[in-house]
Amino acid sequence: MDRVDDRLNKACRKFSPNIDISLAEGAGIDPASNYTILPGFCDVHVHFREPGFSYKETIETGTAAAAHGGFTDVCTMPNLNPVSDSIETIQIQQNIIDKDARISVYPYAAITVGQLGKELADLDALADKCIAFSDDGHGVQSDEMMREAMLQTKSLDKIIVAHCEDNSLLKGGYIHEGRYAAENGHKGICSESEWRQVARDLKLAAETKCAYHVCHISTKETVDIIRKAKAAGVDVTCETAMHYLLLDDSMLEEDGRWKMNPPLRDTQDREALVEGIIDGTIDCIASDHAPHSAEEKSKGLEKSAFGVVGIEIAFPLAYTYLVKTKIISMEKLLDLMVYNPRKRFNIPLGNDYSVWNLDDEWTIEPGDFLSKGRATPFEGWDVYGKNYLTVCDGQEAYNIRKHSTQACNI
Repeated sequence: MDRVDDRLNKACRKFSPNIDISLAEGAGIDPASNYTILPGFCDVHVHFREPGFSYKETIETGTAAAAHGGFTDVCTMPNLNPVSDSIETIQIQQNIIDKDARISVYPYAAITVGQLGKELADLDALADKCIAFSDDGHGVQSDEMMREAMLQTKSLDKIIVAHCEDNSLLKGGYIHEGRYAAENGHKGICSESEWRQVARDLKLAAETKCAYHVCHISTKETVDIIRKAKAAGVDVTCETAMHYLLLDDSMLEEDGRWKMNPPLRDTQDREALVEGIIDGTIDCIASDHAPHSAEEKSKGLEKSAFGVVGIEIAFPLAYTYLVKTKIISMEKLLDLMVYNPRKRFNIPLGNDYSVWNLDDEWTIEPGDFLSKGRATPFEGWDVYGKNYLTVCDGQEAYNIRKHSTQACNI
């Protein structure tokens, strides 16, 4: 079994010289045993559902889940009730964050009022209250509205974070328009619904010089379009998620835990995404952690809500199926999950770290999650890497001793 040597601990200190591991030592972790200190992960795409949908998730449960997964910083999407589209509404979320968050939480503000795509939100007023602007869950359909949003965010030194989806091409689809959909009588979502809007936005970003980030990319065409835009000097970054890197529509089951937006695409798309993280086209691995109630996810592929959870298992999946298989190095994975998202969104890494035994093998069981959400297509997968402690800003955010009936054997 491969072991990660002390160079990673030294690298952690090199990039994060202010890290103080006294909490790890105080928690009974023996420095002579087999553990690895990793810098706090940063997830720029999560849905913690509060205010408005606390039956799905709350700031408290979402940040507990994030800390369980080794994350110390997250960016929360604004599709809440009320939508974070004004000073008043984003402050509602911020008040809950201040009271209940276990880790650092940076809220997005909406690009358009109510995320309805009809009128721009007051971006100038919101700029100091948000990490960036996004209508995630909805593509901005109007070219002129997106151009104006980019011009304003450029002047505010902010980033547009885009969910790219051309509504005219959806046609009632809910899984990828591929072989599985055709053979099982499902309505498909074509790849063009994503990449066409990415291409439009990159043309606008080149014109406006706006900083632009693409959410949860899923198609080979999107990877190619972004690769070419980067080569042309466009200020663009992007993310994908572990389900798009490890799964495709040939693996689908008639279960809501396989339904997300964008959907799982075909094998060629998955392979293109993996190549995109290898060559640097894809900058970040995000979870798009999107919890729903058990009832909402119990209605099969057609009628279940879009979205799966993943923040608690993102690193073990990536370590097991990308690093241990030698597709990428551990250093590359840390770029994708720690350093690139922080650099892009100007999120500092202070005294933030987690302590892992990378030799620990375990099976993903949703009942063990700290999130309220349980729907994941990775249920039953075997992974390596167990987190024993997460420290955020010098404070304990997660400790396995307090969340497990089993003794900590570090």
